[in-house]
Amino acid sequence: MSAVDWVILFGTLAVIVGYGVYKTYGPATMERYLKGGNEMNWWTIGLSIMATQASAITFLSTPGQAYSDGMRFIQFYFGLPAAMILLSIFFLPVYYRLKVYTAYEFLESRFDLKTRTLAAFLFLIQRGLAAGITIYAPAIILSTLLNWNLTFTNIFIGVLVIIYTASGGTKAVSITQKQQMTIMMGGMILAGILVINMLPVGFSDAMHVAGKMDKLNIVNFEFNLADRYNFWSGMTGALFLFLSYFGTDQSQVQRYLTGRSLKESRMGLMMNGFLKIPMQFIILFIGVMVFVFYQFYQPPVFFNQVQVDRLKQSEYVSDFEELEKRYQTTFEQKNLRLFDMLDAVKKEDQTQTNSLKETIADYSQEEQAIRKEVKELILKNDPLGETNDTDYVFMRFVMDYLPKGIIGLLFAVIFSAAMSSTASELNALASTTTVDIYKRSINEHRSSSHYVGSSKLFTVFWGLFAITFATYATLFENLIQAVNLLGSLFYGTILGIFLVAFFMKWVKGHAVFIAALVTEAVILLIHFNNGGELLGIPIHIGYLWYNVIGSILLMVVAAVLQFILPNRGKRVKVVRNQ
Repeated sequence: MSAVDWVILFGTLAVIVGYGVYKTYGPATMERYLKGGNEMNWWTIGLSIMATQASAITFLSTPGQAYSDGMRFIQFYFGLPAAMILLSIFFLPVYYRLKVYTAYEFLESRFDLKTRTLAAFLFLIQRGLAAGITIYAPAIILSTLLNWNLTFTNIFIGVLVIIYTASGGTKAVSITQKQQMTIMMGGMILAGILVINMLPVGFSDAMHVAGKMDKLNIVNFEFNLADRYNFWSGMTGALFLFLSYFGTDQSQVQRYLTGRSLKESRMGLMMNGFLKIPMQFIILFIGVMVFVFYQFYQPPVFFNQVQVDRLKQSEYVSDFEELEKRYQTTFEQKNLRLFDMLDAVKKEDQTQTNSLKETIADYSQEEQAIRKEVKELILKNDPLGETNDTDYVFMRFVMDYLPKGIIGLLFAVIFSAAMSSTASELNALASTTTVDIYKRSINEHRSSSHYVGSSKLFTVFWGLFAITFATYATLFENLIQAVNLLGSLFYGTILGIFLVAFFMKWVKGHAVFIAALVTEAVILLIHFNNGGELLGIPIHIGYLWYNVIGSILLMVVAAVLQFILPNRGKRVKVVRNQ
């Protein structure tokens, strides 16, 4: 990168961290530190919710997902508006009436302490690991692109977040996320405009190329449990995931508990519900436009330059160079057919268009075959070498083709996104550890300032935990899928507990506690046998369905257990925070 890019990158990060510390510096009560003093308006809440979900993974992985798989990932978000409406009707009024700091406090007032502690514990496990992935995901790519040490990059991102999150708590997270969302979306939209302007054809022709090459596959109504992304998984599996994530995950609940009123929090949720889909559409569309760009300008045979450089310095260099030549020849042939197809489209010659479309598809398959051979060479050279380069597509394009200054801005986008999500996660982990574990079961009846101090220490602890996990993590098939998968392993169980609490008033704590343990065990068994057999039954299920299975299974098991088990006595009523 140029000096201008470095100045823009580090200047942006310094302003964000400095502003967060400056605006929240000074003594704080527990109410102010954990709930921001309930001072946030609806649009700050909405932006904070969106920034929490829109991690660096979103901006690194989503364009690459669209490049390789088209627009169909957008279906994942189809259930989001419905989830926001349901949460606004059923969840928010209860949280506000009870004046909770965390969602899990409600479970003790409804069930008992052990159920509250179990739900909080499940959250701490999955969100603690997710915080590590949130740091690791951009770090492994940024370290490669910037030629930084991976461990240093993990520590750099983690320490920046710890500084302002521990200093200012929930308010620091919320006010910095407004800046971060502006930078993130502004930078991405600018990148989208630039890539469209750089195309050698008009926008209409670009859309024809994307459509004929099956990248505008926005909606698929075919019902298939094994398919990760279709209309039905978005409206059912993803709906349950969003209900759990936004309704029971403290990293999101804490965002809207900072609202001035119930109305402000509801409006913040609605803002997220109806702006998130257009936001994801834009990011996916940018990935599709990058794909179209690389149909006219030859793409790298492999997007991870570090792995390419290692091959060039290995004994397999001649094999790799031969594959590169084949790849170039195939691309040139495909490129000629591409212009022929556009001419056929303009002449409205459907027969010729379809014939050329099939020819282009054949060349694309040949390109993929060559890429597969390159990946095999990478593994021959290094059995632990990373062969998935999807997450490198967008930033490789940025570094190769975008002008000075814009490159630094786009790197600032990725760092800002990593910081915004990680800050929310550390803030929520600290709050849950303090309120649901430390204050409730270990050290009760201390002063507000004591619990503020413990929250800061827990923020540092979880930050160091996330950095450590990130340092020893391994790259998943696709980073954005990895986070959603990790959530799906636990969210169904957690959501099931809350659904029983809200809608099955006759079920008590002991039954739901045992049902939660059984359900989580079943979900883990299904996952680790997915693609094979469990008790002789073939298992082929997209991970989004774990949320549906977990929620429904827990409710059914809890209902059955309530009839079988003896009454365990009266549930304990938790004393409300004042």
